[in-house]
Amino acid sequence: MTDIKTDVLVIGSGVAGLMFALKVAEQGTVALVTKKAAMDSNTNLAQGGIATVFGATDSFDLHIQDTLNSGDGLCNPDVVEMVVKAGPERINELIGLGVHFNLRPEAGPAEDAGTAFDLGREGGHSKNRIVHAHDMTGKEVEQVLVDLVRNHPNIQLYEDHVAIDLITHSARIKRGLVTTTHEDFCCGAYVLERETQRVKTFAAHITLLATGGTGKVYLYTSNPDIATGDGIAMAYRAGATVANLEFVQFHPTCLFHPDAKNFLISEAVRGEGGILIDSAGRAFMADYDPQKDLACRDVVARAIDTELKKSGDHSVFLDITHKPADMVRERFPNIYAKCLSLGIDMTRDPIPVVPAAHYMCGGVVTDIFGRTDILNLYAVGETACTGLHGANRLASNSLLEALVYADAAAKEVIRQLQTNHFSPLPEPPAWDDVGTSNSDEMIVITHNWDEIRRLMWNYVGIVRSDKRLERARRRIDIIQSEIQDYYWHFKVVPDLIELRNIATVAELIIKCATHRKESRGLHYNIEYPRRDDRRWQKDTILRRQVVN
Repeated sequence: MTDIKTDVLVIGSGVAGLMFALKVAEQGTVALVTKKAAMDSNTNLAQGGIATVFGATDSFDLHIQDTLNSGDGLCNPDVVEMVVKAGPERINELIGLGVHFNLRPEAGPAEDAGTAFDLGREGGHSKNRIVHAHDMTGKEVEQVLVDLVRNHPNIQLYEDHVAIDLITHSARIKRGLVTTTHEDFCCGAYVLERETQRVKTFAAHITLLATGGTGKVYLYTSNPDIATGDGIAMAYRAGATVANLEFVQFHPTCLFHPDAKNFLISEAVRGEGGILIDSAGRAFMADYDPQKDLACRDVVARAIDTELKKSGDHSVFLDITHKPADMVRERFPNIYAKCLSLGIDMTRDPIPVVPAAHYMCGGVVTDIFGRTDILNLYAVGETACTGLHGANRLASNSLLEALVYADAAAKEVIRQLQTNHFSPLPEPPAWDDVGTSNSDEMIVITHNWDEIRRLMWNYVGIVRSDKRLERARRRIDIIQSEIQDYYWHFKVVPDLIELRNIATVAELIIKCATHRKESRGLHYNIEYPRRDDRRWQKDTILRRQVVN
């Protein structure tokens, strides 16, 4: 019944999944599943860079404190320290693999790489510490890692394969030398091949979720179309614990133009001196935070949202026209070219921008090795909730976290592969689609897809209220019922799989946001406008009870 058997199954081809796969492939076989082309990931679109301490005036303590400040009281300090201190080693590892980062023009050939980096600065950072490759850092890293994965003899890459659900098995698991316990463990996944529309069974001793974020749950997002929260939804359906899904980061500056889809204007533009202005040319961020345009993302996004509601305008503007034109073109070649293609010369014209859903700070709960509470199931990258980000991610800490946790998870999995403490892989049940038929009503999928994204934007967006959340809950319950009925009566297709996942994630976001009766970080409820440490300085935990 099993189509593919492997030591390790990796679902997702962003930096976290790719780096993990490369490391564990030195010890065992790896199947890497990704639902479109390998380069289609959030990583590939990451512009800003990777936050890491290299500057002579910077320190681990400063980076740690900036991360804690941004996380608004919910970061795990031990995790923050671990990730920050591991940063330089991970950057040097990327350089060793062939990744090229920008160096200062005046850096000499014999200068140490750490002091030669052209370090950028972004919102919430007290020092320049963003290692970058112009404004296309993610693409540079992704391309190098994808090329290495394609050429690795122990990695089989399955592009255009859409994961449907995890496969779990209940068995008596040996603990130590004597005791045993009855426990569920993950042993692979069901995966749909796009071309043949056939569901394949992947069996693996270890399964790693690295499916990225949830941006497509919202109507406006900086994320690519693949960001439908697949890993979070699959893990939750399998019984894994998820947490803090109310903390959705809205990037303050997404390009506002009818011909631009999901194009981000990097925070690094503000780091280089860009100023947010309204349609009258007034700089407004001083009204909201002492750090002005370099305030944390939650502050800036709410400020823009407030300004737009007051003025009725469609966008605000990001102005960097006061900086030398050559510097702007050199530092931001990708953004400059994109804007110019739409008739906006950012060296002369302010860029119209609006907030958009950008990053999920919550996710599948893991320990410091990326292990979930389902045996043999790991999660890394944006899919995971590690404790690093708390209530609001500090800019450019995302790729850093992905690299550090990919390394930690790989070391733990390699240890397991070396000691071979695995039960024999069970023969999973065959995919059962008996009684289903091909759909003749795809309008059900497209209508519900659109409605979920609109209700999430309108009711569970940057600013929330109990009334809005209750409206969202009632509607998502109805939509979920419609989707479940459709799912069990028709053969699965990629759009249905993604719809099912965004509906699950939307429901989880609504539940978490409804539960938290305060405003903290990225969660702002107008009925509870203040942070309440006495009652709410804790994670929001959800776990589905699974009956086998």
